[in-house]
This record gives sequence, structure tokens and C-alpha cells, in this order.
Amino acid sequence: MEKRASREADRLQEIVSLCKRRGFVFPSSEIYGGLNAVFDYGPLGVELKNNVKRAWWDAMTRMRDDVVGLDSGILMARRIWQASGHEEVFTDPLVDCTNCKARFRADHVAEMSGDPNVCPNCGMRGTLTEPRKFNLMFKTYMGPVEDDAGLIYLRPETAQGIYVNYENVRASMRKRPPFGIAQIGKAFRNEISPGQFIYRTREFEQMEMQFFINPDSEERWFDYWRDTRIQWYRSLGIKPENLQFHPHDADELAHYARAAVDVYYNFPFGWREIEGIHDRTDFDLRRHIEFSGKDLSYFDDQTKQRFVPFIIETSAGADRTTFAFLADAYDEDEVEGEKRVVLRLDKRLAPVKVAVIPLAKKEPLVALAHSVHDSIRALGLTQYDDTGGSIGKRYRRQDEIGTPYCVAVDFDSLDDQKVTIRERDSMKQPRGRVPIAELPAILAADLAG
Repeated sequence: MEKRASREADRLQEIVSLCKRRGFVFPSSEIYGGLNAVFDYGPLGVELKNNVKRAWWDAMTRMRDDVVGLDSGILMARRIWQASGHEEVFTDPLVDCTNCKARFRADHVAEMSGDPNVCPNCGMRGTLTEPRKFNLMFKTYMGPVEDDAGLIYLRPETAQGIYVNYENVRASMRKRPPFGIAQIGKAFRNEISPGQFIYRTREFEQMEMQFFINPDSEERWFDYWRDTRIQWYRSLGIKPENLQFHPHDADELAHYARAAVDVYYNFPFGWREIEGIHDRTDFDLRRHIEFSGKDLSYFDDQTKQRFVPFIIETSAGADRTTFAFLADAYDEDEVEGEKRVVLRLDKRLAPVKVAVIPLAKKEPLVALAHSVHDSIRALGLTQYDDTGGSIGKRYRRQDEIGTPYCVAVDFDSLDDQKVTIRERDSMKQPRGRVPIAELPAILAADLAG
């Protein structure tokens, strides 16, 4: 057990090291000592995360007729958070260590130290205080005076922006239940004990969809979205054995939910949630009806039935999901007696789609290689790699960032106007020499496939 834990800790550290070294993720404010549980996405990280969000958006909106998009404000009326219950019950149990003064979520202590009565930081027993409630919302003020009248919150979730825009979207887009509203956006939670790299942070992005239905069909749609969402992760290459469902028991259910199931991923630090599917009943719309005085019920002119729609929610973390794809793609093998690190990312997610590698920094080879690179820029983010070292070393660098294809331009290319395409996963060039004129179409087909 200890050896396995050590291997998993090493694997996590290797992923974190790769992210820093290759420009995926940096600690925020690092030159000032860093800011706890806040991270910045580097040039490759922002591409990877954008590709994850784009894949989600395409699957949830563009490939469907029954879901539309929204981008609501981060700042919203305080009354919204009173209606949703966040101002009153969005809390975690906080404990302090009287010895080292560290603070923890009470329900995380046993997981962190192995004993609910032992401080995870200093190891002292019996020094933790009784739990007290701590509200996770960040406060700020609107207007020139910092008083209670100007108090608002940075949103802790994107869902409420969807609920308060439900009628606007339904009417303007001429939608009738069942239909959904999807949104990707920033959320903020003042976590007591964040950690595990980008898994639990104080600033993060959510990918949420709220599906509005007739109450008579709640079980069917809950089952549908549960199965649809886990299949999305599999379709983008996550190994099936690293995914599982975690149904919520009665004592785990949120106060608004009739049923809930989480999609868990097997991270190096264990099984953790990456997405939740919740049957929220009509709780949210009824609360906003009560607090706003607006009628958010729906009249079905075909069945002559009036009802407040039930909601099936799918809520995924963009950062957690990106982390899961990174962890699942990370692999090591041996080539010519040396360790090769490779990210076996799905081609749709890979930050760099193709790298063009000239064999030497000599004219007219360099001019031809630049011309080849310009011809394929429309395929997505591409790189021109003449950063030194043998072509084998440059291949290894591209493998490490997940680039599916490398195009080698050699001196023979000047005569035959052909290049070779090297594949990341097989490390082979199965097509042999390919005409430069046909290269964009060949790569486009390969990336699409």
C-alpha cells in the first residue's frame, strides 16, 4: 500500500512538473511567493483547456437542437443568492488547530491525516476546535461605499445565472420543455482547504447545463443525462477503467436534489468527482418565483397543462476535467535506452496539432520549412520547431506536449517537394514521403479522424 501511494505521489509530481516545464500551468503570482490555490494557464495550458471547453460546448449545444447557450454576469443581485439559499447554507465546517493555527475543513481532516482528531499540519492530537460554519462566498461591494447596501458576491456557481434568465431564453428562442441552457464561466469559492494542484482551487471555471423538463419525465431525463455525460469522457479518450459513477445516498443529497450521481475519475491521489448530474426538481424556479414575484411556470398549449419545470443539471469543472485528461494521457516508455514522456491526448484536445521540423538551419531549407508551416496554420495551433538538438530530441519534446503529428523537412524536400509525417503514438512514418501540395488535406483528414 505504501509503495503504491509513493508511486501515485511521484506520478502526480511528474504531471505537475511537466505542466510547469512545458507551459501548461504556472503557480499564480509566483514571483511574489505565489497565491495559495490559484493557478495561471500558460500558452499550452490555455490551448488545452480551451479545447476541452470547445469539445464540451460542441457536444452540449452545437450538435443538439434542444440546448442553447448563455453567458451570464459574474456579479448578480444579492437577492439571487438569498433566494438560492447560498447566503444562508452555502457553508463548510471549519476547524482550527490551537497548536499550529492551521485551518481545515472538518470533513477533510481524516482523509488528510488518517485520524479525525489529529491535525494534518503539525500531527498533534486533540488540538482541533469544534467545527463552525464558514460561508464560502467571496464578498465585494458595488458602488463607492462599502456598506451592507452595496454588498454583493462573486458567484460561487454559474447555475443561478441560468435560472434567472430561463424565461428570457425560453421566450426569445421560442423553446418549449424539454430544453436546456448551457454555460461556461468563472466561479469563486473561498475554500478552507484547497489543494491537489488544479483539482480544488478558489477560482475556477464551470461547464454547466440546466435541462428544463415536464415533471412527469424526470426519471427518464436523469438517466439519459447520466449516461450521456460519462460517455463524453470516454469518447475523448479517457480510459473506461478510470471512470465510475458515485450515486448519492440520502444523507449526501443536497437540500434541493431528489437524486444525484457524480462521475468520478481515478486521479493519482484517488477517486474524485469531476462532474455531477442532479435532479433538482422545481426547487430553483420556485424559489425565484417566491423571491422575485415573477411567474416562471410554463403552460403547454398542446396538453393544456401548466407546471413549474423540473431541472436536470449537469455540472462539470473545466479545470478538473482538464486535469483528468492530462493525468489520463500522461505516459512513459523507453526509446533507445532513454525514458520518453508522452501525452497521449485525443487529437481534438491536443494543444499543438502539428509541428514542422526542419532538419537543419540552412537556406533554402529554412525558407521551404516556413512555407510548409504557413500552409497548415489553418489546422489549429501549429509550431515551427528549430529549437536545437537532433530531430529525435525535437520529436521527444513534441511527444511531451501531446503533438499528434510532426512534419520533417529535409534536404531531399528541396528536390522532390515531399516531406514525412511522423506519428506521436507509433513513432513511425507510415505514409512515407508525402507531396507538400497534398499535406494540408492529408493532415486535416488525419486530425478529423
